[in-house]
Amino acid sequence: MRKKIPPLNSLKSFEAAARHGSFRNAADELFVSVSAISHQIKQLEHVLNVELFIRRTRSVELTKIGKQYYPILRDAFDKIAEGTDLILRPTRSDVLTIQLYSTLAIRWLIPRLPDFQSKHPNISVRLNTSQFDVDFDKSDVDACVMIGNRAADGLHYSYLFSSDVFPVCSPNLLKGKERLEHPEQLNEFTILQVYPSDRDWYIWLDDVGCTSVDPDSGLQFDSYDHSISIALQGMGVALGMQPYVSKELTSGMLIEPFPEMRVKHHSDWYFVYRQEKFEQKKIQLFEAWLIEQIKADPELSISRER
Repeated sequence: MRKKIPPLNSLKSFEAAARHGSFRNAADELFVSVSAISHQIKQLEHVLNVELFIRRTRSVELTKIGKQYYPILRDAFDKIAEGTDLILRPTRSDVLTIQLYSTLAIRWLIPRLPDFQSKHPNISVRLNTSQFDVDFDKSDVDACVMIGNRAADGLHYSYLFSSDVFPVCSPNLLKGKERLEHPEQLNEFTILQVYPSDRDWYIWLDDVGCTSVDPDSGLQFDSYDHSISIALQGMGVALGMQPYVSKELTSGMLIEPFPEMRVKHHSDWYFVYRQEKFEQKKIQLFEAWLIEQIKADPELSISRER
């Protein structure tokens, strides 16, 4: 006996509205009117005899039942899309979408990607860069590389490495000035802050016992790459973190004013994806390759073993 399935259009409307958190955005995606989305969802609620959304004047929010139903439909549509792709385009390279921070992409991952492509030519890696972490409930990325904690249910976390944080600056910044011996002396310089990661400076200052320096008092940037670039120009003191400044420290373009005061970041680096994608071959291959690259990096391999 065929199991009861609600109308497909109402399911598509609900999944899009739940993913976007908006009837209007769902309507734009499906090329229908907002009223059509509203009508389809009301039809679905009638069929199921439950409320799926809490409707407010300018927004909508999933009910408890809606939150339970959404991931079921999301995964079902994902499987339909993947199956359709497999049938219609069997010779197409498998696309793997990875989200990561722009600095990690520019300064570490991208130079290594040709190695992965040469080993796995049938997998096409697509990089999404963002300074913020993935919301897997709303994003269609396959996996991400992030620094944080194992905080979310339904996600698989593979530990990659741990990072130290430490101030860095151009040697030209200190020419003609007294040697920096105490963190409090940073008050004499411009602090370069990365505002999406504004806790990082505080982690270092707290751990070295410095309370007189305000890391938000200087220049503000949206990425580590920008703050490090400004530090290279001798315009202030930035915070360094592995693997962002390895090349500059080795070449002498940047120095550590307090080489004995590296502090372990309170969060670790992970490769993260939905648990239901654990057996996807493309993710397994990239994860194994990524860990091998970290083991081959002397600085990160030491961090990984801590």
